[in-house]
Amino acid sequence: MANDVLRIVYDGHCPFCSRFVELYRIRKNVGVVELVDAREDPAVVEDVRRRGYDINDGMIAIWNGHYYYGQESVTLMAMLGADKGAFAHINRLLFSNPKLAGKIYPLLVRGRKFFLRMIGRPLIPEAHSHDIES
Repeated sequence: MANDVLRIVYDGHCPFCSRFVELYRIRKNVGVVELVDAREDPAVVEDVRRRGYDINDGMIAIWNGHYYYGQESVTLMAMLGADKGAFAHINRLLFSNPKLAGKIYPLLVRGRKFFLRMIGRPLIPEAHSHDIES
């Protein structure tokens, strides 16, 4: 993967996650943004789990060879996001401050898990190396 590509790994079956990722207008500030639905790519799930991250507890942003997890990922997206619009303003306000993001992000994760349970959708299953095609 090229270093100038921002790769965002998220839960494509979670309406909140999908909408959140769609609302970010990062492309003009970064260039290429690759959205990766973790449910559709077991290899990426295995990769992030090997690195010690649980995709069910936070989205991942991979940029310039660094993995940003959970609140770090939304802080990065808030900093790289569009300059205009109410959504951009609110996100910068909430997530550009790492301390504030650290308080808010766990609430979002719990809300996501609760919502998925309420609508009958499972969490992202663990990928196992024998499930991944080489």
